Amino acid sequence: MNGHLSHSESAQFSFGKNWKEFLKSYDAERLDQACRSLSDFLGQNKLSGKSFLDIGCGSGLFSYAAYSLGAARVVSFDIDPYSVECCKQLRGLAHDPPSWVVRQGSILDKTFIENLETYDIVYSWGVLHHTGKMWEAVENAMTLVSPDGYLYIALYNKIVGRNGRPSWIHEFWLTIKKTYNKYPWVGRYIFEPAAVSAYLVMLLFMRMNPYKYVREYKSHRGMSWRTDATDWLGGYPYEFAAVDEVFSFVRSYDPSFQLINIKTTSGRGLNWYLFKKPATETKVMLENPT
Repeated sequence: MNGHLSHSESAQFSFGKNWKEFLKSYDAERLDQACRSLSDFLGQNKLSGKSFLDIGCGSGLFSYAAYSLGAARVVSFDIDPYSVECCKQLRGLAHDPPSWVVRQGSILDKTFIENLETYDIVYSWGVLHHTGKMWEAVENAMTLVSPDGYLYIALYNKIVGRNGRPSWIHEFWLTIKKTYNKYPWVGRYIFEPAAVSAYLVMLLFMRMNPYKYVREYKSHRGMSWRTDATDWLGGYPYEFAAVDEVFSFVRSYDPSFQLINIKTTSGRGLNWYLFKKPATETKVMLENPT
């Protein structure tokens, strides 16, 4: 696949530290919005009796949402110890239910993955493109889906230039992200204010009220505008994929996976995908009718 940029640097952005800041503004309304976002895209009002795996759980908000929607078993994991800490903090608000397990681990760690079971819903939103090996991460996530289960992932969109190649904007942002992580003071005092100002100006050009947009941002999946802005600037490693590349990869690995829902963007941002893995039992019944 050609929908990525190579990188050899070992520096990675600490999403967990960013999520710790996010939890300072956590409230019941954010949980309600997360529940609504999760159930709307899955097309399921409740997750009663289902198992839910949260890959790269970050703040743990969507693990909490799955638990609140009635998931019988929730397993959350993240490679960042600060994210694990955040997720445990939210689990504590739910009175530490034994049906919700929080672990530290990587989707790229074969031994860790092999010790996991399969799940009715495998969820990874805005995570797999930050692993440094996006396609391997997608493949590993697919192996964790139970028969008749769902794969719900969100990946950065690939913007294509007139020459059919990835737009220059990707190289631009890769440079920004690497600099942001290598020189924290540059990111904090130059990139962050500049990015925030540019975004607000863009909203004005779009005839949107910046104050209202930021104030109501929590309605976007229960997230924080400031947290997401920092996440975007610092998020490294950084990869991306066009919709057809994702379809092609999923079909090549397991053609039985069917696309159930999708939400796309034409610019910088995330494409959301919901795939379903057919039930093994259905296949057996068709082959051996009684």
